Amino acid sequence: MRHILILGGTIEARQLAGRLAGRSDLKVTLSLAGRTAQPAAQPVPVRVGGFGGVEGLAAYLAAQRIDVLVDATHPYAVTIAAHAAEASALAKTPILALRRPAWTAVAGDRWTEVEDVDNAVAALGNTPRRVFLAIGRKEVGAFAAAPQHDYLIRSVDPIEPPLQVPRAAYLVARGPFREDDERALLKQHRIECVVAKNSGGSATYGKIAAARALDVAVIMLRRPALSDVPAAETVQDAVGWLDHALASGAERGV
Repeated sequence: MRHILILGGTIEARQLAGRLAGRSDLKVTLSLAGRTAQPAAQPVPVRVGGFGGVEGLAAYLAAQRIDVLVDATHPYAVTIAAHAAEASALAKTPILALRRPAWTAVAGDRWTEVEDVDNAVAALGNTPRRVFLAIGRKEVGAFAAAPQHDYLIRSVDPIEPPLQVPRAAYLVARGPFREDDERALLKQHRIECVVAKNSGGSATYGKIAAARALDVAVIMLRRPALSDVPAAETVQDAVGWLDHALASGAERGV
């Protein structure tokens, strides 16, 4: 029985685990970083927490006899992606990155693309605006440098401590988010600008489509460069790659 380790935290990671869960030829473990207080239920055994850097992950791959490592973390999880690539090389374990395609602007979109969160803060400008932050908890604190704006902040877990600005409202919610609901949310809060990461996929695209429909500006954080490893864009492609890799390994007696 071959052992697959999936580094998760995304919808695709859960979907891939579900596709592999019922197979008698595979043992599948899903690893979560543990940053979310109440993670969604998963279809395979889960381990929670870090590995202790590159060396720790490489040691885990060896000790657990992992046959393939799948990096299905968020497109902005730069550190773990780098650690996964280095650890797989160190342990001589094949690796596959499951990376959903990025969104691209279409007619009607009013995007300002920026490199990082500090540039996103600057792009808001000095004139007070009503801003919807949908970028995750880690980056929210940077917007304390622009206290002139009114903020609506949505996250999976509560923002603690709250953003140090005079006016901020908070929503705790987990996607997927429908376009109709997102449009109603933007209207209700009279949002003038959405700040988002280019996460890709359909689960959180609703806010982008809603902004386009309402002629609302979007400040879009570009994706960071990730490690150069074999990659698949869909769960179906990932399953095909895994089957081929495992069959090739079996032929070589690995």
